[in-house]
Amino acid sequence: MPNRISLSPTLEEKLLSAKKVVILSGAGVSAESGISTFRDKGGLWEKFKPEDLATPAAFQRNPKLVWEWYAYRRKKIQSVKPNPAHVAIARMEKIFPEFLLVTQNVDNLHQKAGSKKLVELHGNINRNKCFSCEKISSNFKPDSKTVPPLCPCGGYLRPDVVWFGELLPENALELAQRASLEAELFFSVGTSALVYPAASLPFLAKEAGAFVVEINTGETEISPAVDELLLGKAGETLPVIVEFLKRNGKK
Repeated sequence: MPNRISLSPTLEEKLLSAKKVVILSGAGVSAESGISTFRDKGGLWEKFKPEDLATPAAFQRNPKLVWEWYAYRRKKIQSVKPNPAHVAIARMEKIFPEFLLVTQNVDNLHQKAGSKKLVELHGNINRNKCFSCEKISSNFKPDSKTVPPLCPCGGYLRPDVVWFGELLPENALELAQRASLEAELFFSVGTSALVYPAASLPFLAKEAGAFVVEINTGETEISPAVDELLLGKAGETLPVIVEFLKRNGKK
């Protein structure tokens, strides 16, 4: 079946002229790799709400339960591979001189696809940090007799992800905001645009003069404000953009 995704002349012009590009990616990108949504718990976890597990208070109440839920999620992610959207984004990083990927995803798939210029707003499920001293731990031992494993300081390790009620990493948010304000071309890809402060980035970019493009399977809260809406899967739409750039000498 021929690809019916078409780019407007204005977007084509922006793609060829822009040097500063920002992409904001959300759960919809990961979903195309088969990663279930945050709220798809399955089996043992059906009786739990994510909000009751992904909070500092929940970890304090029952660290073993929270650790095991994240261990379950980690195991599901291990066998998942990047999809064409991840690959296309990694290609775009090499095409544009000043590029930043801002992701809300914690699954590490962008890195697996080759992305290097990225900011993780919500952390990374493959990293751990101490609940007490907050030091990042690289000595993760899943077969540890202590669940959760312990930090050298004696505190419990927890996933290095942002939980409900926690602030985003200050440096990551500042970098994302600064890049958005300087962007000439901004893509919001596979995100519901409901989770703040990430959802504010397209508006920051728009107000600063960027051409804002949304790529999603359906309209969202930001759709009325963007300059161009491309309805469809990210894994089908982004490769079309990369092919256009290649045809026009951008490699």
